[in-house]
Amino acid sequence: MYSQFSLMKIHLYNTLTRQTELFTPLKANEASIYACGPTVYSFAHIGNLRAYIFVDLLHRLLKFSGLNVRLVMNITDVGHLTDDGNDGEDKMFVAMRREGKTAMDIADFYTEAFLSDIKSLNILPAEVYPRATAHILEQIQMIEQLEKNGFTYQTSDGVYFDTSRLPSYGRLSRQKAEDKQAGVRVEIGEKRNATDFALWKFSPDGVTREMIWPSPWGDGFPGWHLECSAMSAKYLGTPFDIHTGGIDHIAVHHENELAQTEGATGKLEANVWMHNEFLTVDSGKMSKSLGNVYTLTDIVEHGFEPLSYRFMCLSAHYRTKLNFTWEALEAAQNALHKIRSTVRDWEKPTSSLVEFDDRFIATMSDDLKTSEAFAVMWEMINSEAYSGQKAATLLKMDQVLGLDLAEYIAKPLEVPPVIYALVSEREQARSEKRWADSDRLRNEIALLGFVVEDTAEGSKITEK
Repeated sequence: MYSQFSLMKIHLYNTLTRQTELFTPLKANEASIYACGPTVYSFAHIGNLRAYIFVDLLHRLLKFSGLNVRLVMNITDVGHLTDDGNDGEDKMFVAMRREGKTAMDIADFYTEAFLSDIKSLNILPAEVYPRATAHILEQIQMIEQLEKNGFTYQTSDGVYFDTSRLPSYGRLSRQKAEDKQAGVRVEIGEKRNATDFALWKFSPDGVTREMIWPSPWGDGFPGWHLECSAMSAKYLGTPFDIHTGGIDHIAVHHENELAQTEGATGKLEANVWMHNEFLTVDSGKMSKSLGNVYTLTDIVEHGFEPLSYRFMCLSAHYRTKLNFTWEALEAAQNALHKIRSTVRDWEKPTSSLVEFDDRFIATMSDDLKTSEAFAVMWEMINSEAYSGQKAATLLKMDQVLGLDLAEYIAKPLEVPPVIYALVSEREQARSEKRWADSDRLRNEIALLGFVVEDTAEGSKITEK
């Protein structure tokens, strides 16, 4: 029903214009997305992963609409300084000292860990994962073009972009250059303007040659912002359709990307800029000092499935803050398990329920309103409609939600004989009021991936 893009009018909130706009791709039947990817000096935490779940939701919706989607997600393995601006050390240098490994070994290890995480979250892979260190030439060429166009100057520690030369600087954050504070004059150092940023940093003392490259200005490494401008141009052209990232990227990283690309090419980097809000933990900031920087591995070790975290993220709109608590994650996992348990008893998919199709797509096409889409999904699941039709409808919805429900629809739960034996033994223990044995047997059943619930009709076995 929705195989042609013309049948779906997708509206997306554009940070650049501060408006929700009808999405019109630059090329017929195609959509291009550049997503700011991980800095691979450590494991991605769950706040990072919320951003990639959002990108996946957008990716899936555009694919569902009938568009061919080209998604590019960068891997930052050089240039990202510890203050996210122009000061401090490169985060990879810090990781090299911390772990006593080469930069390549660190980047390879954490890149693989990241790709494993997003696979566990059922996130569709990008078409390209370009690494900054593999595109040094393209970044140098962009600096040369900026230099030719009069946008650069050199200091003792690097080559900088002169933001005063670009009248449009600040258009994304809606901050004028003079309103962006960088502290007192001495903190600005040799920069001409507080908002100027590094395009190329000269080699600091004592840094391994592994992370240093020759350039026309001197040996060093590129600035963090430069890689995204150079690699998006290489793989998607200028301009492309959509650029995504976290809300923290707006004022600095994405503002500077826009400036570089416009300074080098005279063009807008991307037509639509989309940003997801922060994840908080227990209503506060996630920080190492508080011990609440959780990874996907932490979630699994607490007994939760990665898809339960995906479900939790989808329950809130991407532009609203999401508060993580273990109780909220447990509620999300219980809801996901309830859906799985329910749909196992359905008939095989037949024709879908058009009314629910239309309502679901209407909410998702209105800037990815997942909480409203979830409400439509639950109403459909609990309706009196024929289960084969509900199955077909849910499968359509799941093409966008990515909860992997095809593995459960119309597939009755297969319980191994050993589970039935343990449940029977537990029922005997309960009848004899041997509560310690009953609890022990419940835990054994759980370790095998099943849950036993005590109901008025007797023991009920479900998946963990």
